[in-house]
Amino acid sequence: MHSFRLVFAFCASALAVLAFASPARAARCGGDFNAFIAAMSQEAAAAGISQGVISQAFAGITQDPAVLAFDRRQRGTFNKSFEQYVSTRVGPGRINMGRQMLLRHGSLLARIEQKFGVPREIVVAIWGLESDFGKGDIGKLPVIRTLATMAHDCRRTELFQGELLAALKIVQRGDLPLRDLIGAFAGEIGQTQFLPSSYIKYGVDFDGNGHVDLRHSVPDVLASTANLLHTAGYKAGAPYDEGTANFEAMREWNRATIYRKTIGYFADRLAAR
Repeated sequence: MHSFRLVFAFCASALAVLAFASPARAARCGGDFNAFIAAMSQEAAAAGISQGVISQAFAGITQDPAVLAFDRRQRGTFNKSFEQYVSTRVGPGRINMGRQMLLRHGSLLARIEQKFGVPREIVVAIWGLESDFGKGDIGKLPVIRTLATMAHDCRRTELFQGELLAALKIVQRGDLPLRDLIGAFAGEIGQTQFLPSSYIKYGVDFDGNGHVDLRHSVPDVLASTANLLHTAGYKAGAPYDEGTANFEAMREWNRATIYRKTIGYFADRLAAR
């Protein structure tokens, strides 16, 4: 799942625009890793991150060769048809579980649908595809180390420097403590796999506790997912089939046509259409 999203431009988050997401003076990639981290510490301070957060986050940090190896294995093409792909992602068990989630979280999903205009079936379909409704693998890697490794690599350094600063911002504002900032191979976080810049841009505190927690809080997870689509232009009550405006709005979630078709197919099964 994560590799699929990486192949097709890392979900919406990689495209998010933040004040600090494109460092004005990008730290020099490659070379000595400790020197790079020192430069990123200066960038973080300039972006308003406290010295305490910076010191804690970067203490003893090293590169993760497994992250680079995983990234280099990615390919720019996808060799399955929609029928082949959807058959591996949307089976009877997942459909049944999705329908249970619609019932279990019916009141919550109704409030989310009313506020953001995104059908509950679309939100639950994404939740199921990304993490088996929070029960599946959401990553076990320290996000700061992962993003520092990718930022030091020169192929997409500005993108990942921005994501690294966004991850520090998540800690700074108290959404997740550093020990809980764990994710997948490109730093994706939580039950619907937001990159840190999207976490900051679209995250919603829907349980009202003062923090956006996309790892543990189902209200925050589902509302933030809906908010991303709403902000991208998703229109309530309109169709979401391929070729529609809503299908294009879902491009902000994932640029791959095959993946968006899978979301729609899953949503239709959940709605018994």
